[in-house]
Amino acid sequence: MSEEKDCGGGDALSNGIKKHRTSLPSPMFSRNDFSIWSILRKCIGMELSKITMPVIFNEPLSFLQRLTEYMEHTYLIHKASSLSDPVERMQCVAAFAVSAVASQWERTGKPFNPLLGETYELVREDLGFRLISEQVSHHPPISAFHAEGLNNDFIFHGSIYPKLKFWGKSVEAEPKGTITLELLEHNEAYTWTNPTCCVHNIIVGKLWIEQYGNVEIINHKTGDKCVLNFKPCGLFGKELHKVEGYIQDKSKKKLCALYGKWTECLYSVDPATFDAYKKNDKKNTEERKNSKQMSTSEESDEMPMPDSESVFIIPGSVLLWRIAPRPPNSAQMYNFTSFAMVLNEVDKDMESVIPKTDCRLRPDIRAMENGEIDQASEEKKRLEEKQRAARKNRSKSEEDWKTRWFHQGPNPYNGAQDWIYSGSYWDRNYFNLPDIY
Repeated sequence: MSEEKDCGGGDALSNGIKKHRTSLPSPMFSRNDFSIWSILRKCIGMELSKITMPVIFNEPLSFLQRLTEYMEHTYLIHKASSLSDPVERMQCVAAFAVSAVASQWERTGKPFNPLLGETYELVREDLGFRLISEQVSHHPPISAFHAEGLNNDFIFHGSIYPKLKFWGKSVEAEPKGTITLELLEHNEAYTWTNPTCCVHNIIVGKLWIEQYGNVEIINHKTGDKCVLNFKPCGLFGKELHKVEGYIQDKSKKKLCALYGKWTECLYSVDPATFDAYKKNDKKNTEERKNSKQMSTSEESDEMPMPDSESVFIIPGSVLLWRIAPRPPNSAQMYNFTSFAMVLNEVDKDMESVIPKTDCRLRPDIRAMENGEIDQASEEKKRLEEKQRAARKNRSKSEEDWKTRWFHQGPNPYNGAQDWIYSGSYWDRNYFNLPDIY
């Protein structure tokens, strides 16, 4: 799906964008002169949400905007809606869940922490959805989002509480919180949680990212489950970026196998064919191991080189998803995808429509996007101090913070603690909003 195409034949959309930009106003600057170690050495084993990081380590997006990148491959949801077979629908949902983390590849800049009450909206008529998100809690930091298909074919919502920990050489982000997808035409709901993301070589060397852990997608109507294993890369990099798993029915019978790389693609194949391939692959690996005694070096944090750049396609496989190539200027633009490039785009028509709490109006992110680093740093400090002062005033008057667009409640499908959209955002009636910028 091309991100650059003119939407709706050049007519303005409801929030003002006609043709999307293909680069940022200013390229990123070098981080080589800055030592992250000087800040992080005091924080080993600690949670990082309370540590103030210099703006140099950021990318010019708020975490609310970064969350919106789940929607880059929305076509997979539309496709799932159009299918009559529940196993094929689950394949598309699984591909969507994997594609949602693909934009994180090589994105080593940290998004800005959203301020309490910050919001973000995105309307993409070309991709068939609109989304609203709000920062509903500051400690712990919780971001809630709600997206819906413009043709009323789906609702996608969730709340994310990223737990960050520093382990000496790496930073681990565990994205706590449930993600829910409702396919309205099939009266079906799916829930899952995202894998853990880890950024390696925080101190020296080239930063690199891996995702690992199990992701369990449940179809609450049929009882079918898809269990995906995002593999840690292992000592020699053989497993780098790999993801594989099975779709099984409620009696745990394997219906289908899925495999690929979260940075590239996902395929489905018959489970018996997959198991035979795995068995053979394991045998070959062991033979290679025995023929040349591998040296066991101390575990390195250097990025291992994968065996081959792409996935071996097992005969009889069906391609479910393939990543869109990044734009040619991506490396100079914080490794943004074409989709990410437009998230902070704003024009005069849109400015008169969006609420004053929208991330696009946040001065530190805007300054950073324009390459004004000193100003971005000053603005970030000012906004953080303003937020602290507001919190102090509330505690004096014993006044509780009230969220505007979401309320706390159990997830309707798995009962987990969640934040549910309260409605009425798109009425465009934005009175009594907090002054956060």
